[in-house]
Amino acid sequence: MTQAPPLPAQRLFALDVLRGITIAFMIMVNNNGGSGSWGFMNHADWNGLTATDLVFPTFVFVVGISIVFSCEARLARGVTRAQLARHTLQRAGILFLLGLLVNGFPFFDLAHFRIYGVLQRIALCYLAVGLFYLWDRRVSTKFAALVVALVGYWILLRWVPVPGAGIPGRDFPFMDKTQNLVSWLDRLLMPNHLYLGWTDHNQRDPEGLLSTLPAIGTMLLGLLTALWLRRPQPAPEKATGLVAWCMLCLAAGKFWVIDFPLNKNLWTSSYVLIAAGCSLLLLALTFWIIEVKNWRKYWTWPWLVFGSNAIVAYMFSELLGSLMGAITIGSGAKHASAQAWIFAHTFAHVPNPGWAAFAYSVSFTAVCFLPVWILYRKKIFVKV
Repeated sequence: MTQAPPLPAQRLFALDVLRGITIAFMIMVNNNGGSGSWGFMNHADWNGLTATDLVFPTFVFVVGISIVFSCEARLARGVTRAQLARHTLQRAGILFLLGLLVNGFPFFDLAHFRIYGVLQRIALCYLAVGLFYLWDRRVSTKFAALVVALVGYWILLRWVPVPGAGIPGRDFPFMDKTQNLVSWLDRLLMPNHLYLGWTDHNQRDPEGLLSTLPAIGTMLLGLLTALWLRRPQPAPEKATGLVAWCMLCLAAGKFWVIDFPLNKNLWTSSYVLIAAGCSLLLLALTFWIIEVKNWRKYWTWPWLVFGSNAIVAYMFSELLGSLMGAITIGSGAKHASAQAWIFAHTFAHVPNPGWAAFAYSVSFTAVCFLPVWILYRKKIFVKV
């Protein structure tokens, strides 16, 4: 299957808005106000899916779309593929280092310093998919890589024995929280440096190394979507195609759930397809409103502000949250983190715990809006 003739370099306004919506909600769910927050503002404990579980894969999906539009725009300006490859390596390295900064700030406890993380996963996926696209821009190879990533990951988790535990589904429950190939490999490579658990047998990480393989599949789905959007077709037909692509992903994911449950922590293949289907649905809606109906005024502004400096907004939110958790107010038995103190003296007065937590989440996100709004007004767009 050959690639369709490329369109001239263009900017997809709907993609900028979708990126802003995604990063804003990522900040909200990462700072959801604590134990009183509504269920959908929290991740599923293990198997299952909530709205919060869809935020991170949507951002990964958006990065996949951006790879195509960014590369094609630069190639059209005369930048060579070798130069783009160097930039891809550089950008992935910076993202990884920023992720390490987020993990360690403000104390940098090296004894339990976490290596994996959100930005680290984005960096690894971006490196793999970005270089793959520069090397070969055909649609067929991207579909083949997607199938290999998702089916291969399913085979690894379903039938490959876990050292010291046995075969999943025979010697221990399939999709067990700690007895699975993903957690075993992470404990082998990064003992005492994982997100959850401090003992040898229960350590695990939701952004582990092996589960990056299906996350690459998420980014490939975004890249394939971008190749569709760049085809020389009218905008209404593209919107229809996005909906059809959405339905296909949801149907395939729903079928796969029968043998491979939805699980964000392991980033299961069924989760990849269901999350991509939801991302496509949101993109189709945004695309139809903006690119087909041309409704762009007023409502798009806050999302454009967030989307124009998405990494800055995310970094600010993570560092601010960590700082507020580290600063203590009071003394003795009455001391509390700045975060808890602010909540207790303001939002806790809201009678309903869910609304109190939501008010905190929205307020925190509004604070994070301020620095990117200043950058937007000054037309400063930080590119990693």
